[in-house]
Amino acid sequence: MDMVAVQDRIHEAALRLYAERSTPKVTVSELAEAAGVARGTVYHHVGDIDALFEDVAERLVAEMDAQIAEVFPPTPWDDPALRIAGGIRFYIRRAQENPVWGRFLARYGASTPTLRAVLTGRARTDLLRGIELGRFQVRPDQIPSAIAALTGGVIAAISLVLDGYATWRDAGADTAELYLNALGVPADVAQSLVRNELPNPPPVTGRSKRRPSPPRGPGDDADVR
Repeated sequence: MDMVAVQDRIHEAALRLYAERSTPKVTVSELAEAAGVARGTVYHHVGDIDALFEDVAERLVAEMDAQIAEVFPPTPWDDPALRIAGGIRFYIRRAQENPVWGRFLARYGASTPTLRAVLTGRARTDLLRGIELGRFQVRPDQIPSAIAALTGGVIAAISLVLDGYATWRDAGADTAELYLNALGVPADVAQSLVRNELPNPPPVTGRSKRRPSPPRGPGDDADVR
């Protein structure tokens, strides 16, 4: 097994362990057992066990950043309402497709700056653009609260899906529609924006690479046809 494969295996094991716990702490022995490798292998590939959580979080952000950039280019999806709705649904779908990923994000997304970035990305840009276009009926000074509502709504919807109370389609559409309504988008328009099929994400590649650029989130390039 090459070095990249071993690193991926260790990080996947760490993600599973963190997702199961209420605190982002693991030991070398626990990680070695979960990854199916020797303790020495963990020591070789993990420089600082206490910094592993942040490294795993950065890799998660990098993966989502790469997927969103490829699946949702800036054009022709330039409507800020469409971008925000698509992003909300994209993250909720990902949680159903990968429950470990979803649990990790739901557990730590609100408290970890790196993960808050993956949830909010450049939502401020889309919110400002929507206000400028008259698409959103909120004031610029309300944007921080709007971003907090976006983050909380996505995390809550992910939890609903993972706990079996809703499918990603229902939770994603409802969360996106309610959020757009709160921004002042007319009910019939909001409903039409949340019912289209989302594109499928590309396979994850280069997973050992750290995040090369600022992340995007539900309000950034997460668009939908």
